[in-house]
Amino acid sequence: MKMRTAVLAVVVMIPAVAFAMGQHDTYAQGQPQANDVKWNALMAGMNKMHVAMASTRPSGDANVDFVRLMLPHHEAALDMAKTQLIYGTDPQMRRLAQEIITDQQSEIELMQLWLKQHEDHHIPAAYPTK
Repeated sequence: MKMRTAVLAVVVMIPAVAFAMGQHDTYAQGQPQANDVKWNALMAGMNKMHVAMASTRPSGDANVDFVRLMLPHHEAALDMAKTQLIYGTDPQMRRLAQEIITDQQSEIELMQLWLKQHEDHHIPAAYPTK
């Protein structure tokens, strides 16, 4: 069980570390800068997700842990899709963003309901369920 928890922690942290390293390289190469409102809106959702995922403590139940980590992932997808609807102009990408909002919101609601039914005997999550 400890090995599975360690593997899960590593899997969660790899994208966060890669993201942080990519941020440094992106700014150094003249890509979107800190004053780019559209980029900042996308990154805000990503940063919120990374903080929530990193602060989630393992429960000892792979199912509960999966849901606890997927919730911030889906919330970030919602945030990014909403940003696309605000700033994006491509009709196909706007349609995709709307589909993401619809699908991810439905999945969030399903996961929150499942979590309420299964989490009562586990360590509290760091990410709030509405």
